[in-house]
Amino acid sequence: MRWEAQALVPTPETASGAAPALLPLAGLVRSVTTPEFAGITFHEVTAKSVLNRVPAGSRMPFEWTVNPYRGCSHACVYCFARKSHTYLDFDAGMDFDNQVVVKVNAAEVLRKEVNKASWTRQQVALGTNTDPYQRAEGRYRLMPGIISALADSGTPLSILTKGTLLARDIPLLKSAATQVPVGLGISLAMTDEALSEAIEPGTPGPRARLRLVSRLREAGLPCGVMAMPILPWLSDSDEALDALFGSLAAAGATGVTAGALYLKPGTREWFMKWIAAHHPELAGRYRRLYGTGSYASKEYRTWLAAKVRYFKARHGFSHSSGFSHRDLDDPRAEEAQYPAGSIPAPATEGTAGVPARPSQQDALF
Repeated sequence: MRWEAQALVPTPETASGAAPALLPLAGLVRSVTTPEFAGITFHEVTAKSVLNRVPAGSRMPFEWTVNPYRGCSHACVYCFARKSHTYLDFDAGMDFDNQVVVKVNAAEVLRKEVNKASWTRQQVALGTNTDPYQRAEGRYRLMPGIISALADSGTPLSILTKGTLLARDIPLLKSAATQVPVGLGISLAMTDEALSEAIEPGTPGPRARLRLVSRLREAGLPCGVMAMPILPWLSDSDEALDALFGSLAAAGATGVTAGALYLKPGTREWFMKWIAAHHPELAGRYRRLYGTGSYASKEYRTWLAAKVRYFKARHGFSHSSGFSHRDLDDPRAEEAQYPAGSIPAPATEGTAGVPARPSQQDALF
C-alpha cells in the first residue's frame, strides 16, 4: 500500500540518512509517486483525529464529518473545496489536483474516537470536502475500515461521491445498513461525456456513474443524486436537463437536488481561467453573470429553478427532493440541500437500536 520503491521522502525505517520532509505537513510520514498515478504525489500522514465537527450555526443536516483525503485527483475544475488546499500551503489549482494528502491511519483513529464513552452516535458524513472514493482509494483502501468503524459503533453514516469505486464496498454497505441508517449520494450533473471529460477529467464518466446508481438501487440501498453544478450555457439547455433527469429516473435515483455553479474564491479564479481557455466566447458572459460574488444572479437562479421543477416533474421527481435554490433570496441555502436517499433515514427495527434522526426529504448540504 505504501509503494516502498517509489518513496520520494523515505521514512527512517526504510532508508538511512533520509531527506527532510518536502512539506511541513503535520504527521507527514513520506511523499510518494507511482507510475499508476502519473503526475500525482501522495503525502502520507498520520492523523491524531479524523472526526471533524461542523461549525456551529451550519445548515448541514449532520454535525460531524470525516475526510480521509485532502486534495482530489478527480480534478473537477469547479470543485468548491479548492481553497481548502491553501490551508496546507498548496495552491488551489494544480496542487489541489495532484498533491493529495492521505490519512493512512484514518480507520484506526476513527475506531478509537467512536468507541469512546463520550461519543453520542451522531451521523457522520463522508465526501463533504474531497471525494473518499477518488482513485487513490483503490490503493489505500481506507473506506472499508471507516465504514466498519462507524457501523460497529452504532453511528449512522452518509457518503457522497463521484467515484465508481464505491461499488467495491456494496456488500459492506449492505451489511452496515442492517446495523445503522446509511445514506448514499452520487454527484452527477451532466450526461454529456465530452463535457464531463473536459471539466472533471479524473472522474468516471456519466454513463459509469449512472450504472453505479442502478447497482446501488438493485442492491436495495438508497441513492440520491446531487445534480450540481448545472453550468450556465454548457449544461442548462432543455435538452441537457431532460437527458439528465430522464437518465436519473431510469437509473432509479431516490431523489435529486439540482443547483447552479457556485464559484467560491479559489475556485472562481481556476474556473474562469478554464472558461477563458476552453470557451472564450463565454468568458464575458460568466463575468457578468457572477459579478464579483460566488453566486449566479437571482434572475438566472429563478430561471433555472423553473426549468428544474419542470423536468423533475416530467420524470417523476416532484415529491422526492427539493430544489437547491428554493430560497432564491438567500443563495446560501443552495449549499444546504441533500437529495432524498443521501442522508440516513430514521432508524427502524433491526438497526441495533440507533436513535432515529428526523426525516431528511429536503435535507441540507
